[in-house]
Amino acid sequence: MRDYPENELPYIKFKDVSFSYPGERENLIFKCNFTIKKHGFWMVVGKNGSGKSTLLKLINGIINPKNGFIQSNANIGMVFQNPDHQILMPNCRSELLININKNLSQKEINKKIEYVLDQVGMTGFEKRPIHTLSGGQKQRLTIASALIGNKNFILLDEPTALLDQTSQLKVLQTIKNLTSDHKKPLLALWITHRYEELTYADAVAELKNGFLSSWQEPSKFQYN
Repeated sequence: MRDYPENELPYIKFKDVSFSYPGERENLIFKCNFTIKKHGFWMVVGKNGSGKSTLLKLINGIINPKNGFIQSNANIGMVFQNPDHQILMPNCRSELLININKNLSQKEINKKIEYVLDQVGMTGFEKRPIHTLSGGQKQRLTIASALIGNKNFILLDEPTALLDQTSQLKVLQTIKNLTSDHKKPLLALWITHRYEELTYADAVAELKNGFLSSWQEPSKFQYN
């Protein structure tokens, strides 16, 4: 895997990308064109079944387009809807360790673990067993795991869908803070069907009938 400089600007571009699953005649994604080339909090909204998760899989290279092409220089991290499907280890420290660069010294590792936990509002949670964490804390731990792996582009697949309102807001605010950090800003693409979440975004687009709309400011966003 390529080692990405921490100050490198992540970049993703879709050009006439179409995709359909085997046995399906109609494209779930159809001639999709968009570019993301700056840090910030980007959101894609759409109803269930509109292809939002498929869009993330295309970005992440899990599936390949049927037509068109995708360009990317991003070091991508993924946060899934259910953190229990993603977390593998018994406590916070061990979970972070499996995502960290093994060439670091013990002092550097400890410093980095402390830093990423602070970034997601979980200072002091290093030794906490996973089973004692709330759903929102688990999601914030998966975000910390992406940060400690030097990911510069995080994809979030409806990460608040299984959370209570308090936890939803904490996860949203965590990503907002990370993407607004002027010293070390992050690029995040968040997909959702919850329109109330759009106010946190820097730019919003709607996925509908296989088409992705142009990016708009949340205050000016209009549904198709």
